[in-house]
Amino acid sequence: MGKSSKSFKIITLGCKVNQYESVYFNETFTGAGWHQARVDEPGDVVVVNTCVVTQKAAHQSRQAIRKAIRENPCGCVAAVGCYAQTAPGELAEIAGLGLIADNRMKMEVPGSLIKGRSSARMTVLLREYEPCTPFDSFEIRSFPGRARAYLKIQDGCQSFCTYCIVPFTRGPYRSLAPERVLHMLKVLSEQGFMEVVLTGIHLGMYGVDLGEGSDLVSLLRMVGREGLPLRIRLSSIEPNEIKPELIAMAASERWLCRHFHIPLQSGDGRILKMMRRKYDAPDFAALIESLHSAIPDVCIGVDVMSGFPGEDSGAHRNTLSLVRDLPLSYLHVFPFSPRPGTVAEKLKGRVDPGIIKERAAELRGIGRKKRDLFYRSCLGKEFQVIGEGRDPEAPGLMKGRSDNYLPVLYPPGQRGEGEPVQVILHGIQGGRLRGSVLD
Repeated sequence: MGKSSKSFKIITLGCKVNQYESVYFNETFTGAGWHQARVDEPGDVVVVNTCVVTQKAAHQSRQAIRKAIRENPCGCVAAVGCYAQTAPGELAEIAGLGLIADNRMKMEVPGSLIKGRSSARMTVLLREYEPCTPFDSFEIRSFPGRARAYLKIQDGCQSFCTYCIVPFTRGPYRSLAPERVLHMLKVLSEQGFMEVVLTGIHLGMYGVDLGEGSDLVSLLRMVGREGLPLRIRLSSIEPNEIKPELIAMAASERWLCRHFHIPLQSGDGRILKMMRRKYDAPDFAALIESLHSAIPDVCIGVDVMSGFPGEDSGAHRNTLSLVRDLPLSYLHVFPFSPRPGTVAEKLKGRVDPGIIKERAAELRGIGRKKRDLFYRSCLGKEFQVIGEGRDPEAPGLMKGRSDNYLPVLYPPGQRGEGEPVQVILHGIQGGRLRGSVLD
């Protein structure tokens, strides 16, 4: 199909699920003959895939929408996703916005824009979640600009942690049928991808809506039996949903990446209860020690929240002590962000923003030390690395990732982007590991 005069832009904020769904937008517009506008040229359509998980994310979404309206004065700007799910009225007050669509109606967005709007008035596509809401698969065939592909296999959350808006933006648990997962993995493998990240809003609850015998471990066993020439990485997974069977599989199967990203949020038992988390600090510590002892060179990343209401200096010290003592590989630290409509928004005992900033800085300092120790523990060892292309900051070198999430620089040799190489690590350069390719 020839290049159309119609052009589009897609701006994505937030999680891997949003990034995956934006690829669907890209493929749908491209399949209709539209072309992607350059950064420096206006588009006929601009889709802003929004995020509201924190106040900062919501602010960035509004900024992106207003900037798109300014820079594309003759185009139609669409605000879609989580912001529209929670606060469509706020979006409707933004002058110049052409379309508002929530997550339930997200799949309809490209078709609606390709057909064109019937008037200059704002179009609003909203639909509430229902208990039997189906899984929207957003099937794709490519993942432009990435050496690894994402595959959304799960959507929705029903945990209702007191600080979190996500259950209100993404609805009930729903999963992609196992046979469709296998089909999509084969498609992505045939497109040349050597790694696929299985992602979801609450990944550990995969299959809960599909009936007895359907869960994440069962799905992974099916994937393993297929023998596809790719490795599988899991996105974030809750600590109480990492079962012994999953640990054993990660320890024994080379195609399953030795990388776990696990939300901790707090190391204090009282705060965890206030958050409505389904584990306590000793349980979390036992899990981390189990992962570390069972899986050689495992990478364990942890989310930590600083400044939840009621977090006094003792609770903060408990969190510091827990993360300092555990064999973690890196930390993602987030300051508490009160979200309208959540229980935590109304909790007493708000922590001063300046104190939150200081506590977050302390945690990030520990995280930097943990990352450095993890990197150093991997020196002198051999890893399979999948190339991600030439590194502009390190001329003459390729960059890539190992299965345990190490960022690696190495001489290119005969291998190209997306191809696996065996690399032995011998140094650290600019926050990344330097290695040599083994013949």
